[in-house]
Amino acid sequence: MTSTSFTLAASSEMIFRDLPVAERIRRIHDAGFAVEIWDWRNHDIDALESLRGEGVVFTSMTGYTTGTLGDPEGAEELLRTAAESIPVGKRIGAWALNLHGTGLDDKGLPVKALAAGEIASEEMWATARHTLQRIAELGEREGVTFVLENLNLAVDHPGTPFARAEDTLALVSGVDSPHLKLNLDLYHAQIGEGNLIELCRAALPWIGEIQVADVPGRCEPGTGEINYGGVARALREMGYAGVVGLEAFASSDSDLALRRFREAFSLA
Repeated sequence: MTSTSFTLAASSEMIFRDLPVAERIRRIHDAGFAVEIWDWRNHDIDALESLRGEGVVFTSMTGYTTGTLGDPEGAEELLRTAAESIPVGKRIGAWALNLHGTGLDDKGLPVKALAAGEIASEEMWATARHTLQRIAELGEREGVTFVLENLNLAVDHPGTPFARAEDTLALVSGVDSPHLKLNLDLYHAQIGEGNLIELCRAALPWIGEIQVADVPGRCEPGTGEINYGGVARALREMGYAGVVGLEAFASSDSDLALRRFREAFSLA
């Protein structure tokens, strides 16, 4: 017999991609998983609210639409669109509102990128810290939680400021609010930093959610180099019992991808 210590969710943006969105969500739900979405502007919120009424559990969604962390004008835009996202999250019951260092376009590229070889300046760091403090205060006022996701620079998101897990951990731990947590994406962290179990251990007090995909390819666990069974056992031993989200493409069949995901995070 096996069981899972985690709430398992799957991205409706990346699984069952040949189906209409509502049918994707129903398939994920019927397979026993919670559901995650990206930009809420691309969805029929009334339909998502109805699906929630049918028992679908939404764990997270993108918690802003435009804006950046590290420059004053972009920060104001981030805060404005984060405030617009909160009522949507409440309607569908998505408790985690996801943020990045800057907005991403439809190819995952940063809308405000650092030049090749450039690193965020001290001024950008100071602005990002202040922006996230204000985000945490907004979350506290509204009773919601924002999560800051790490990304990788080498493959998917070159030039994104504050992308590394080291960066997101420094920012979130510096604010240290229950309304601002980490979305620790282990696919991105493997490409950028590795040493995943120790990264989880260091980040544990600030983790709001963990996302997974295998490397290379960004497909489900069991298709690449990451020993997700070992990661799952380590997370249980650390006491993590939160959301683990499959943000991965199906290597072939979406039902098979979900089964492999469940098997990787099922514990004897």
